[in-house]
Amino acid sequence: MRHGAWKAAPVICALLLLAACSAGDGRRRADATQYGLGHAAPAESVAREAVAIAPDGAGLPAGSGTAAAGATLFAQQCAVCHGAKGEGLAPFPKLIGREPREGFPFGRDARLARTVGNYWPYPTTVFDYIRRAMPYTAPGSLSADQVYSLTAYLLAANEIITTDAVMDARTLPLVRMPARDRFVRDDRRGGPEVR
Repeated sequence: MRHGAWKAAPVICALLLLAACSAGDGRRRADATQYGLGHAAPAESVAREAVAIAPDGAGLPAGSGTAAAGATLFAQQCAVCHGAKGEGLAPFPKLIGREPREGFPFGRDARLARTVGNYWPYPTTVFDYIRRAMPYTAPGSLSADQVYSLTAYLLAANEIITTDAVMDARTLPLVRMPARDRFVRDDRRGGPEVR
């Protein structure tokens, strides 16, 4: 046998094995219930997890919050990881800080901290992230009012809104983030044009 044929032999064997396994004996593949694994997701579980918030605010729940209420919650729920002033405690990120105020040099200098005040493009993303992932020890446990309050606190602490502003489903999408124009919205729809 030639030297090159030996190199191709493992590939040919793998393809033959794959073909044999996928052909089987012609029977339909068994579904998961045959093995007693898993279960259908209850509608209430799906509804609880289907909470995506769009940049324009679509999907925001009823409720409201203020920076003052958020400051109290931040001290109770968030400061243990993110610091009393949102300065970040390793490995948890810094949340408060507007520097750099000018330009957008993050691609050139990896040492710059990306905060809510200098990097996040949409206030609704702040709400969505807090709602889904925080607090770290009990994600998803905060009420809508608490999430609005924490979002208001972070926006006010980053000098994006006034400290007396009330955040709710109407007002939050109207907040203009400092980095908003630095991002390009992904408008791909799928198919061959997506690369």
